Amino acid sequence: MFKHALQAVAFLSEEKITTKVEHLKKTFKWSDAEVGIAVSKAPTVLHRTKESLQRRSEFLISEVGLEPAYIACRPVILMYSLEGRLRPRYYVIRFLKENGLLDHDRDYYAAVMISEKVFF
Repeated sequence: MFKHALQAVAFLSEEKITTKVEHLKKTFKWSDAEVGIAVSKAPTVLHRTKESLQRRSEFLISEVGLEPAYIACRPVILMYSLEGRLRPRYYVIRFLKENGLLDHDRDYYAAVMISEKVFF
């Protein structure tokens, strides 16, 4: 993980890192501790654009209904494609739950993390 953290900040100035951290706090409504958890688990989140993080925040918090603390503990979810993985899997899971084909307590993160082959 140290290698990933070093790569994430190697070409960012202290000002840019501070700006990115403030944006994460504002966008995901995270505390300093939650930002620390998220960045320590997925340092490359610092390389995501503001627009990309904003779209993921709106989708994951508003549409999926995930709590900001839940996302902070599983920040790798922010690395996946919104249109290629996050949205499609959410809609499939929602459809299956609505039609009684899947337990309602099924974890969204578990569905996102598994491979495409296993998901199908």
